[in-house]
Amino acid sequence: MAGLYIHIPFCKQACHYCDFHFSTNQDYRTKMCEAIATEIELQANYLNDELIETIYWGGGTPSLLSASELAIIFNAIHKHFSIHEKTEVTLEANPDDLTKEKLKELHAATVNRLSIGIQSFDDATLQFFNRAHSRHEALRCVADARDVGFANLSLDLIYSVPGRAITVWESDLIQLTNLEPEHVSAYSLTIEDKTVFGKWQKQGKINPIIEAKSVSDFELLTEHLGNDGYEHYEISNFSKPGFVSKHNSNYWRQQNYLGVGPSAHSYNGESRQFNVSNNHHYLKALGDGEVPFEREVLTRENKINEYIFTSLRTIWGCNLTHLKSSYDYSLENSPALHKTIDLRLAIVKDHVVTLTPKGMLLADQIAIDLFA
Repeated sequence: MAGLYIHIPFCKQACHYCDFHFSTNQDYRTKMCEAIATEIELQANYLNDELIETIYWGGGTPSLLSASELAIIFNAIHKHFSIHEKTEVTLEANPDDLTKEKLKELHAATVNRLSIGIQSFDDATLQFFNRAHSRHEALRCVADARDVGFANLSLDLIYSVPGRAITVWESDLIQLTNLEPEHVSAYSLTIEDKTVFGKWQKQGKINPIIEAKSVSDFELLTEHLGNDGYEHYEISNFSKPGFVSKHNSNYWRQQNYLGVGPSAHSYNGESRQFNVSNNHHYLKALGDGEVPFEREVLTRENKINEYIFTSLRTIWGCNLTHLKSSYDYSLENSPALHKTIDLRLAIVKDHVVTLTPKGMLLADQIAIDLFA
């Protein structure tokens, strides 16, 4: 089964850490939704009539859309794709958008999973990030979502924040588990060049991220959530039993998906597509009946390396038998793999390589060392 990703490229304001594609000018929001609906029609054959199992609204901030704007895209999806009756429909949302009325609209629109960008329950940290919500709004929106009927909530947090005391992170984790979300995504702060934080770092206005702090925050995260019954199924993701993110898991398992909207990516096993990361170029092209994308045809090495990179991030691990049978690539006698095992960064069981908690901290480098 396949997945569908919709990129909504609008935000109220720019968070200081964010380098995703978005615009704060929302004057043409409806026009953008109509263009995305047109792209859905033009890309209807991309997935070869596979049944859609997951729909994921990302961005940007999809929770900015009105009920009528959501309907424009949802109608196009149902017109051009076959949708599984138990499709996971996730929408990324910010707490300040999630009024009781908005939550009712989303629930009525068949959204059955919310991914809420809380990032912290500490007001000083939220201001540092330039988030538009407060601690109070974060707590209020979760309570309201439950009242409306949402039974699958994923909450996002950010750790490894320069200058923030460990007690603030501890408090965030306690508050998080008190809310009992079904799913948690937690990300180490990264400072990208083209962000406000990137500019501040060049000017000496923000301290660099300290690796030891990242490690200690990560260890506290995994211990706290593990003690509360969450399964650490991917480096940045944790879930209660039965609530693994189907959509993101499909990415890590190389399932096919179509991405629509500016900057969205698509994958069909043989190639990748990358939509243009420019709203006005995207609108013009769709107005002319064309989808503005570049395509990369995947080589054998691309496929091998992508499988290694994505599979090692998960509890399902890298299957050595699959590597051999699908790509004629063997790691059985790899010095790099044996070194990784000797350093207790990974284990091999039943021909599957999985990373240890210590190995997860070095996952990217371990994968690169094993690449074809």
